[in-house]
Amino acid sequence: MRRHLIVALTGLALAIGGLAVPAAAAPGNNYVSDDALTAPRTQWFRDDRFGMFIHYGVYAAYKGRYGTCRDAEWIKRNCNVPWSDYEAKAAAFNPSAFDAKEIVRIAKQAGQKYIVITSKHHDGFSMWPTAVNDWNIRDRSGFQRDLLAELATEARANGIKFGLYYSIWDWHDPDYATNFPAYQSRMKAQLRELVTRYDPSVLWFDGEWGAPFNAAYGEDLEAYVRGLSSSVVINNRSIARRPVDGDYGTPEQNLAGGPPVAQIEESCMTINGTWGYADWDSNFKSPTELTRNLLNLTSNSANFLLNIGPTETGAVTAGQSNALKGMGDWMAVNSSAIYGAGYPGVVSQPSWGKITRKGNKLYLAVYAWSPKLHVTTTSPVTITGARVLGSAQTVAVQAAGDGYDFTPSGSATNAIATVIEADIAVPGAAAVGTGTGLKAEFWANKIFSGTPAVTRVDPTINYAWRAGGSPASSIPTDNFSSRWTGSIQARRTEKYTFTTASDDTVRVWIDGRLVIDNLTPHAVKVDQGSVVLAAGRRYDIKVEHTEAGGEAYLKLIWAGPNTPAEIVPKSQLYPSAGNTRINNGSVATYAGSWGVSSARGFGDYADDVHYTTSNGASFSYTFSGTGIDYFTETFSDEGQIDIYLDNVFQTTVNATSGPRLTQQAVYRATGLTPGTHTLKGVKKNGTYMLVDRLDVTS
Repeated sequence: MRRHLIVALTGLALAIGGLAVPAAAAPGNNYVSDDALTAPRTQWFRDDRFGMFIHYGVYAAYKGRYGTCRDAEWIKRNCNVPWSDYEAKAAAFNPSAFDAKEIVRIAKQAGQKYIVITSKHHDGFSMWPTAVNDWNIRDRSGFQRDLLAELATEARANGIKFGLYYSIWDWHDPDYATNFPAYQSRMKAQLRELVTRYDPSVLWFDGEWGAPFNAAYGEDLEAYVRGLSSSVVINNRSIARRPVDGDYGTPEQNLAGGPPVAQIEESCMTINGTWGYADWDSNFKSPTELTRNLLNLTSNSANFLLNIGPTETGAVTAGQSNALKGMGDWMAVNSSAIYGAGYPGVVSQPSWGKITRKGNKLYLAVYAWSPKLHVTTTSPVTITGARVLGSAQTVAVQAAGDGYDFTPSGSATNAIATVIEADIAVPGAAAVGTGTGLKAEFWANKIFSGTPAVTRVDPTINYAWRAGGSPASSIPTDNFSSRWTGSIQARRTEKYTFTTASDDTVRVWIDGRLVIDNLTPHAVKVDQGSVVLAAGRRYDIKVEHTEAGGEAYLKLIWAGPNTPAEIVPKSQLYPSAGNTRINNGSVATYAGSWGVSSARGFGDYADDVHYTTSNGASFSYTFSGTGIDYFTETFSDEGQIDIYLDNVFQTTVNATSGPRLTQQAVYRATGLTPGTHTLKGVKKNGTYMLVDRLDVTS
């Protein structure tokens, strides 16, 4: 692990799920296997949330000291230890106290569901008996046990996934700097040994910043590893620490700051201040700090990989084991708030703690207990009941202001965090679509000139062509353009944030509205735009991408309050045009006293709404189609609206809600006889009535 701050490159993209990863660079290749955000392959990783990192190697024998210099896993380099001295330490290295059973017991009691241990750190020393060279624990120290095998066996026997850290950078092998292809061949041989011998669930790469390793070498490395194992989960340090690399991001010594955008994340942190063992580092974090870090990460759908550094003999210090035990005592009661849980989506994070969500339950982890705890909702949700985990204590729930008040009947039950489990209901989802993907067209030029060289239906937009691939064998690896058209169908009525990860340019239109617009040629970059879609309706979509040279990526993702980030799935994409059109409220006819409010900053469709304060004021809109959705704002100062269709009263809708929620579909008509119809809304009561947009389905 690198001790120093590394500025990671940001950016994104990837490919069609289910395609085999190419063995070699060539036009038509797509370097991706699936959508790691949702794939069955990564499900365990996304559910387990909490893992143990183990940094262990020859560096532990120095106990963090070389003369007056202090360091840990970087002691060889940062303290200028001569190789003769370092190799002598390796010869005397005797981890006889390394006890796989005890380490797994500690991890299991703490609630850690997977373990990742260093197989080779930057010093190049292999912690398994590799046949590739003699710079390894058996050949140099004479230590005969296979620590990795012992740990893998014990972990699996206890239902814990086993993973391996591997440093690309190698200080010991001179070919790393002077003849990288020769080094690369040996690195691949070692990785083959590790995968075939230990079958790791995770390969955790590091040291990718060390020249001459670059994106081209990383492209080859990741493809090679995918060829060794189709199930292994790989971090993004396999190439350049970008969200288009590997399966997940790796913030180091800091907490992931938000829910996944284009890649799942795992924050790795030390339990004290160093990764490897240093006998002077007794600054162990408390169980409270560590557990709240875990809750913080879970509330953003991120994992927590918490490190221990065994001593020179392989023992786990009391400071490390005690901190983990404290976490385990909390997890024994409250793990429902962690495993399988994530970003809540429908509520904001409170000042008194953190909130996670698992399906139809919220978990309120309360740090600062109070007789009344308020939760602010950010999307339509009903909270129907609550209770304190691990306690008979009841909790009363009542709608209040912009959300709900929770009133516990007693005191806090845990000093780290008392957890309240709440039952929720959200508006239902439409049935899964029957889409087959979007019409895709590709040109062997970057300006969409002439007849497309390739036309087909793409199930998704999830491409990592990198430097050596392209959309098809007839499309060159540089200087091409791509266009996808058809329609997109949401399963829920909610605000969708669309994310693209692209290189070089990208534009996205929804129903003719430009949602993402980046025509400036760029390296891997993330762009976002949002639009509210109505459940079950099909809207036109167009996506354009160009590639001028170097690497090429395009990835289209959506996310909403009840839709975790995912590549927009095939089932919700159609190669034919949509049948729903979004119309701003200005298309309606207004009777009575109405005004227009613009630039309110609340998220109105066209940044404006029509409004009235007069009871009896009305709007009407004559349309041709088979359905219509009326979108307005819901808020505490809105009231009831009488709805008429073709002059026949239909219903009274209530636009009142605690929080201010814009672009809410308060009325929907479907299955109308094809032809002309008129929708009318009449203000019945409340301070305001608003009209934002009217979506018509043909």
